[in-house]
Amino acid sequence: MDDDVSTGVVAPDPSAAGSPAPGLPAPRPHRPRKATAERRAEILRAAARTFGTKGYKTGSLAEVAEQVGITHAGVLHHFGSKEQLLVEVLEFRDKEDVQELEGQHIPDGIELFHHLVRTVRANELRPGIVQGYTVLTGESVTENHPARQWVTHRFEVLRGEIMHAIQVVGGPSVTDDDARRAASAIIALMDGLQVQWLLDPEDVHLAEATRAGIDAILRATCPEADLPPLG
Repeated sequence: MDDDVSTGVVAPDPSAAGSPAPGLPAPRPHRPRKATAERRAEILRAAARTFGTKGYKTGSLAEVAEQVGITHAGVLHHFGSKEQLLVEVLEFRDKEDVQELEGQHIPDGIELFHHLVRTVRANELRPGIVQGYTVLTGESVTENHPARQWVTHRFEVLRGEIMHAIQVVGGPSVTDDDARRAASAIIALMDGLQVQWLLDPEDVHLAEATRAGIDAILRATCPEADLPPLG
């Protein structure tokens, strides 16, 4: 077939593109949708606020959706279920805690304890995040709570990381049992102080009380270590 033979299809006139037909209103300009990652982050922050103030069971997806200007179905489009949204809210919080760190991972040795104190100091400026974490981890002990497995695993990992950092600081004289007990005590100290601070922020100085408690636990567990001021 000759390449110049017409197919019968008339090409559109580029100069007419976007022009409305006579008597019809001009089409509204296209508004691009927000990037998926940005929208997901908005939903996660809204869910953290909702679950943090009302708890997981009482906080609804409709409330989350309303905060970001989408529908209940829109939230499910991004996260699949309320349970999955909860897990990703908790993971999002942990990622924000380490986003400024090299490799975006919690450090080791004495730097881990500096990081913990700095994180608590930052948390004093974001009580909503602290409240959300406190409510959701507290609720996770209830029967069949969807965050139970995630919270249990998080504590296991965090205990292991703190335990290893203690042994790096204290050296071979620190036994596994001593390091494990100290790691559990540091986690309990931090979470317990957060509850007290949320209830009475005027009287409880979160960062300083946390720094003093971690310092005391390290000195008791690693008596031969030359410890710098933390934070």
